[in-house]
Formats: sequence, structure tokens, C-alpha cells
Amino acid sequence: MRLHRQARFNKLHSMPFHAIRLRISAAKPYLQAWPQIPAGPMFTKSFRVFSILGFRISIDLSWFFLAALIVWSLATGFFPETLPGRTAQTYYPIAAVAALGMFASIIFHELAHALVARHYDIKIAGITLFIFGGVAELEDEPPTAKSEFLVAIAGPISSVILAAALYGLTAILPQATAPEIFALLDYLSVINLVLAIFNLVPAFPLDGGRMLRAALWWAQGSLRKATRVAAILGAVLGVGLMAYGAYNSTQGFLVGGMWQVLIGYFIFNAASGAQRQAEVMEALRGVSVRQLMQAPPPGIPAHLTVDQVAGHPDLGPGDAVFPVTDNGKIVGLVQLSQLEKIPPGRRAAMSMREAASPLQADETIGADRTAIAALRQLGRTRANQAFVLVDGEISGWISARDIFAYINRGKAMRVSESGPAVG
Repeated sequence: MRLHRQARFNKLHSMPFHAIRLRISAAKPYLQAWPQIPAGPMFTKSFRVFSILGFRISIDLSWFFLAALIVWSLATGFFPETLPGRTAQTYYPIAAVAALGMFASIIFHELAHALVARHYDIKIAGITLFIFGGVAELEDEPPTAKSEFLVAIAGPISSVILAAALYGLTAILPQATAPEIFALLDYLSVINLVLAIFNLVPAFPLDGGRMLRAALWWAQGSLRKATRVAAILGAVLGVGLMAYGAYNSTQGFLVGGMWQVLIGYFIFNAASGAQRQAEVMEALRGVSVRQLMQAPPPGIPAHLTVDQVAGHPDLGPGDAVFPVTDNGKIVGLVQLSQLEKIPPGRRAAMSMREAASPLQADETIGADRTAIAALRQLGRTRANQAFVLVDGEISGWISARDIFAYINRGKAMRVSESGPAVG
């Protein structure tokens, strides 16, 4: 039988709170350690699943924990309350379908962000599902307040449209349709509406916070000041959510309360790092890789043995990465510290060709890419370095250390121009 509309919304309180997807800032938290070298992306280990409309869809390992938790909570809580009298053999399959539907909704939401970003020539690394939901990985900041606003609002609009479509579908299905179908569609329509409403909260890094930042940016003409206000509101939201979750944990809602605490902590951390990220983005706005790249390191001949190379005083620190070449062509990369791990007995017979590892796609970058995009990419590479390509040939290299040195020089120059502090 068809669920009563009011009853559907009365059951909203029983939905697992972790089903509310949070969108993080496009500038990921590995910039929070500024001015140090970025530690790496937020994800533990992600792998590509498929592509859609030219965007890579990846799943982080943490997502599987979230998926299992959602299926369990729906199968033991929400659906038994909505569809009483069934067995676990009914609840778990429908819960699994509902979880897949929810993650499809997240991808739909992120695709809306990505498509609008593409319209404004903002590069998208892909979409990744992880423990807190999903994120469209924008490689560059939106160039204007207008593009920032439209990229941000596209997600909530898409979720509202999807919620309305699912709700409308329940209205046109025949009365004889299985109640499980109505329950599934009811759940997905409401969860999409919740996603839209929650993401409209005007606190960074939620979509509403990015929309507020865009409005303040347009009004004040300063992205840095706009980010500061939006970040403060985000931090307040995070603290409030943690307090609310802690209270719920003491009132018999331990699992839901703990998730609220974790999500609140996640928002607080992302919002707290937003100001530092904005400073980095502002310092690098308009700067290209070509402007910051260094001369390429000398290639190590592939025929040399590890014994001949390891510990050579002219090669620099152990974290340095060098190309291994054969007749001028790169056959791989080697990090000096890795050579020290090779057993001494094997070094004399092992060539550098054998010791080298293949050059990965993210270990090269175009000279005309922005420094902002480079910094994000370098967080995923060995020793935070990459080779710079010009017309397909290696003409230099760039490291995160080079980029942060440029930022620090600019900061020192601004301090020098403003004069010594008084008092």
C-alpha cells in the first residue's frame, strides 16, 4: 500500500544521519599544513570504478565501511519501521538497493557541480565517494564570484530536481505496485531533499557556505575576506554539530550521535583550514608551472649499478627523485632513499633500469598548468615532485617545496613593504 505522505516525513528523524552527504572544499585538507609540504590527499586509497560524461568516478576504501553501515542501519531500523512484518531476507536486499540509490544520488549531485565547473573551464580531477559521502575534485578555484556561486548551487538544485522526480514517480505508479517499491522511492526522494537542504546551510565548506562566499566576494571584491566569514560560520556549525551529537549520544542514540560528532569535527577541520587555503590560492592566482619550474635533474644512466649510485655525494638528499635514462629517454624514476633499502648483496648486480619504477601519469605536468593545480597534484606524487612537460618533452621539474618557497617570498615581501609592526 502507498505510504501516507505525512508519515514519510515523520520518519525522517529515524534516518541514519550519516546518510546526509557533505561536500568538502575543492581545496582539499592536505593544504592545511601550510606552510609545510602537503602531506597528501584526504583519501586513504581510492580506485577508479567507471567514467561518466568524461568524469572519473572513484571509490575510496573508507566508502565500504560507510556502505555497510548504511545497509545495516536501514535493514534493522528504517525499513522494519516503515514496512513492519517482513523478514531480514526482505529488509537487507531493499536496504542494499536503497544504499546504492543514495550513492547514485550523490554522484548525480556531484556531476551537477562538475558539469557547471566544466562550463567555466574549471578542471575536474574526478568524483570520489568516501566515508563522508562524495566530492567533486575541482583542480582550480572558480575564476569569478559568479562561477563560484553557480558551481555551488548546481548540486542542491540537482538534488531537489531528483527528489521531485522520485516523489512524482510514487504518485503515478499503480496502486498494486509492491509496497517495497514505494518505501524505496519514498526514502530516496526524502534523502535527496535532505541533501539539498543540509548543503544549503550557509557555512563553509557546504554548498551554502560556498554560495555565501561567492556573494561576499562579489560584494566586497575580496575572496580572502569572503572566505574568512564563510569559514567562521562553518567552524561554528561544526562545533554546534559536535555538541548536538554528544548530547544525542547521552540520550540513547549512540551511533547517530557519534556520527554527528564525526561529521561536525570534519566540517570544523575543513572550515578551519579554509582561511589558510584561501591565502595559498590568493598567492598563487595567475601563476603557472612554467614560472616556478626548475631545470630538470640530471638523468642517471640505466646501465649503472645500484652500487655505483647509492650514497653518491653529488646526488643530494635521500628524498630526491631522479629520472633513469637510456639514450636520453626516461625509462623510470628512482628515489634515492629506496636504493638504501636494497640488500647490499644485490646492489652490485642490479642495474638502475631494474631498480627504477615506472613514471606515473601524475608525476608529469604541463608547463601551462596553474600552480594551484600543480600543488594539488604534487600531494599525490613521490617526494611531492613532478616533471614538467613542454610539447611532450621533459624540460624541467617542480616540487611542492618550490611552490611554498614562492608563497613565502611573497609573504615576506608584503611584510617588508608594510614596515615593522608597532607595539
